[in-house]
Amino acid sequence: MRLFMSIPPISLKPGLYVTATPIGNLGDITFRAIETMKHAALILCEDTRQTAKLCAAYEIKTPRAPYHDHNAARVRPEIIKKLQEGAAVCLVSDAGTPLISDPGYKLVRAARDAGIDVIPIPGPSAAITALCVAGAPSDQFFFVGFLPVKNGAREKALGDLATIHATLIFYETAPRLAASLAAMAAALGERRVCVGRELTKHFEEFREGRLSDLAADYEAAAPKGEVVVIVFPPEKRAATSNDMARFLKNALAEEMSVKQAAHAAAATLGVKRNDAYAMALQLKGRK
Repeated sequence: MRLFMSIPPISLKPGLYVTATPIGNLGDITFRAIETMKHAALILCEDTRQTAKLCAAYEIKTPRAPYHDHNAARVRPEIIKKLQEGAAVCLVSDAGTPLISDPGYKLVRAARDAGIDVIPIPGPSAAITALCVAGAPSDQFFFVGFLPVKNGAREKALGDLATIHATLIFYETAPRLAASLAAMAAALGERRVCVGRELTKHFEEFREGRLSDLAADYEAAAPKGEVVVIVFPPEKRAATSNDMARFLKNALAEEMSVKQAAHAAAATLGVKRNDAYAMALQLKGRK
């Protein structure tokens, strides 16, 4: 039995091809991505100079044009017109999968609204690459991307994330890493964290520990390169009677019935439903 299909000669139908490129190691590009870029009428690049290096490595001679946050609104109508005329156009970012903390969402939305086919050419993503090797739970995760730069906005964003019981994935710049890890420790508590740096490149590194410990380490010796931060979910602990009372008070204040509040407490806190029901009755002032 053949495990893999042979790669047929490529013939691109008209449409927008959202094409993933390597996040570091040029060998991580797919055959399909190379062929798509070679046969497209145009490659839209976040930075044409960065994409030129990839094109040179694989002898891709397709014309390139910039598409980024600063020119997107101006050039988007021209791109849609070209697509409507039957062109096959590639959209790439500097590294990884487009739209993941990179430009492209509005172009994809405009193309779909115009009835243009949008075709995914899958490949590397720094977020998924780091998650796969961090050793954090991967059944549920929340991709955050970059936190706000200003302290107040960053603290608010982290406060909103504190109640999410899933692995959190952040992108961060090396100069801001220590401060961001310290802010995460303050807002999220002392969770485990895995920091991936320079993924798939020569100096690739993963470090694991507690948020405040790694914050101190990186404050003492600032890292270089691009960073992915994988924050583990909050560690489970047995709910106390105070936890249950606080939860039930809030539930009853939201006009839940005693029965509904008890069910919610049991599901959320893992307490016994009878215990929660008895406490809810007491809080409600009934026997």
